Amino acid sequence: MNTNEGSAGRFHTMQRKAVRISPGAVVRYSYLDEDKRFPLVIEPAVDSVNLPGWATANREQLAARLLQHGAILFRNFNVNSASHLDQFIQATSGQPLQYQERSSPRSQVSGNIYTSTDHPPNEPIFLHNEQSYNLTFPLRIFFFCTQPAEHGGATPIADTRKIFNRISTEVRERFIEKKYMYTRNFGDGFGLSWQTAFQTTDKSAVEDYCRRNDIRWEWKSNGRLRTQQVRRAVAYHPRTGEPAWFNHLTFFNFSTLEPAARETLSVLFSEEDLPNNTYYGDGSPIEPKVLEELRAAYRQETVSFPWQRGDILMLDNMLASHGREPYSGQRQVLVGMAEPYNWELIPTHKQM
Repeated sequence: MNTNEGSAGRFHTMQRKAVRISPGAVVRYSYLDEDKRFPLVIEPAVDSVNLPGWATANREQLAARLLQHGAILFRNFNVNSASHLDQFIQATSGQPLQYQERSSPRSQVSGNIYTSTDHPPNEPIFLHNEQSYNLTFPLRIFFFCTQPAEHGGATPIADTRKIFNRISTEVRERFIEKKYMYTRNFGDGFGLSWQTAFQTTDKSAVEDYCRRNDIRWEWKSNGRLRTQQVRRAVAYHPRTGEPAWFNHLTFFNFSTLEPAARETLSVLFSEEDLPNNTYYGDGSPIEPKVLEELRAAYRQETVSFPWQRGDILMLDNMLASHGREPYSGQRQVLVGMAEPYNWELIPTHKQM
């Protein structure tokens, strides 16, 4: 089970405010919440605006707005297919990326456009930053709603700069010093197989990937695999220098699972064999009160809004975390990622 589905907490219901439009402009800007200003909303001000074309012409402006706000919602444009999402990603960020070192079940829709997740609809997914556990991760992630759920199914988001500021200095400094360790077990009937996660059936290819990406590995009996990787919990954005709480340590921690899932896994596995878990970087356990402080920081900064068909949500992956509410009825939200970036290029605490 790779869900790490804690409740995303109390969501803020948004109301549209403060529409701004300049004479001759083809788009207008507003906020769902004037106080939080997160996310920024961009809508057409005239009929028949071609979103990829407009984005191409305004690429630098969009980049600056994304760095400022962390999240932009494009609403009421004429977009309705995976190819439209692909075109928009290319217009703003270059070619969409392949989904590598997978942790969430996804279906490929077209090219490098995927379903956002194929996790069961009744399970919430706690907020996280896409592939922050990878040595190379996407700087941008895009969500595109082709079918809103009948009930629920929002993609809650939170500003990781504000999450960072909510966490006590003591806890932040502890993780800056120690980092965190992500431990993963494959092949026990829960979560993705290592063949799916690494997109290969060749053990030597897995070992080569782990060697190149600073991952320790251990082959267990019956073809099972255990991996461990130590990653930083705090990142300084390469374009703004701002500190952000950029990690998977809360998302993958066993304690963040829903109570029923924790109980089931506790019966089936010893701690070292759990499908996913996180520790301090030296392997010592993270205190329960620290984990609850982290979850509370996410909950306090989480905002949520109902999807509308055709919505595109563009996130700076370092500045905005995302999750998923449970839902009922048919729902389809597609995802694409862009702009690969390597942890080794990000300044450390001492360099700032």
